[in-house]
Amino acid sequence: MPFIASLLRRVYLSLSELAWSALFVILVIHLVASYLLFLLAGEGDLVGNPVDFLYYYMVTATTVGYGDLSPKSGPGRLIAVLFVLPGGIAIFTAVLGKLLTTIGTIWRNRMRGLGDYSERAGHIIVLGWQEGQTYQTLRLLHAERQANEPMSVLVAKDLPENPASNYADYIRTERLGDADALVRAGVAKARAIIARGANDDETLAAVLIAEDHAPNAHIVAYFADDRTAQMVKQRRPRVEAVGSLAEELLSRSARDPGSSEIAARLLSAASTDTAFSLPVPPLQTPLLYGDVFLSLKRQHNVTLVGMLSQGVTDLNCGDEAPLRGGETLYYISGMRLDPAAIAWARMGDVS
Repeated sequence: MPFIASLLRRVYLSLSELAWSALFVILVIHLVASYLLFLLAGEGDLVGNPVDFLYYYMVTATTVGYGDLSPKSGPGRLIAVLFVLPGGIAIFTAVLGKLLTTIGTIWRNRMRGLGDYSERAGHIIVLGWQEGQTYQTLRLLHAERQANEPMSVLVAKDLPENPASNYADYIRTERLGDADALVRAGVAKARAIIARGANDDETLAAVLIAEDHAPNAHIVAYFADDRTAQMVKQRRPRVEAVGSLAEELLSRSARDPGSSEIAARLLSAASTDTAFSLPVPPLQTPLLYGDVFLSLKRQHNVTLVGMLSQGVTDLNCGDEAPLRGGETLYYISGMRLDPAAIAWARMGDVS
């Protein structure tokens, strides 16, 4: 008796909530009952072939009504009018309503930050929300997003809905250093992470958690205190710690007018002369920096400005500086180069 009572309760709850399992059972019962009734009515054209009957049932239930199959006898037509048609339409309407409700619920959950993007790969995660600054960051990231690159994911707290739905998906969390939120954001396969919390302590906590869960992602973090940024640079080599450049730009612009404009254009995705980076693949034959400089200028009309080699960045490399593979080149161009379009093997011949 307890088992039967429990079973009946489950059936009642499924029916009252119109669960998918309940809808499926109702559909099967109505389909089988319709088949048996037509069989008793002698409608051989409808029930002679199961495929034909299923086709007739779906066409009738969805009110399409092609008319190529229909009951011929009086009892068969009464069965269609009194049982198959109203029952089929009711079930079809319930399934359609349930489907639309499910889709709407999924969309609302995504907007409220309750989605799951743990399987996403090759995207950028932005940790923290500052009105204006973060929106601009997401807009710039979206402007440079490639055709096959997934949308960025914003992880923020205290936001009832996605504040930048045109530019990023959203994960809601109670703290930026929440491992579960990072996992839902797809941190394991992210290509890069940008962290900027409400204060440096929050940013640092988010960076430490992100490092543990994103072994291959490049991490960029903003710190208001330059001392904190320097400390992170020294102790966390994987993290690119960024401090405020306002003081440097003010003093440099005072002595070298236009310096702030140059810096802004080099960092702006909307500029026609923006700075980009280019990884150097493994090379069979070492190259000279000067040869690469001339080759890139002649073949792609870009200006090479520096190189990162063995952890050291040099923005005024000598022509004889060697490239063996694994370095990162920095260049100025109106568009990002496609690494596959660069003929590294022919760069040694620039005559």
